[in-house]
Amino acid sequence: MKLSLLCVGRLSLPFANEGCAEFSGRLKRYLPLVIHEIKEHKTGRKQDLPRIIATEGEALGQKIPPGAFVIALDQGGKKLSSEGLADLMKDHMLRSIPEWTLLIGGPYGLSDSLRKRADLTLSLSPMTLTHQMARLLLLEQLYRCCTIIRNEPYHH
Repeated sequence: MKLSLLCVGRLSLPFANEGCAEFSGRLKRYLPLVIHEIKEHKTGRKQDLPRIIATEGEALGQKIPPGAFVIALDQGGKKLSSEGLADLMKDHMLRSIPEWTLLIGGPYGLSDSLRKRADLTLSLSPMTLTHQMARLLLLEQLYRCCTIIRNEPYHH
């Protein structure tokens, strides 16, 4: 199975950049991983938010490959333990699902159309996370899933 992360915005915080590089490298030992970043649109006016969310959503949507299982990250999504996410990943591997595409929105979140298009909406935390923190946490959890599936000691 292949993993694709589609993210709004670039990593600008040094610790997030280092952490994402670390866990991306670890994860690539288990599964192919591709990370696509699209431009984050900034605004100072509230009336621009719907347009920005729609524009970012369109850009992310165009990068979703056909046949991928789409997971949208959203604070209100389904809550899974690390073991639960690993079980889902293992099940999809056994069923030969070719790819997981994971969507990380920008500061204003994901568009409604992307959330509806997703096969699963997943919450990493009930708290609000920046897109940089969400990416770091997601990469660590995906790596953790791989070690759980292989019964390796990282998890405990």
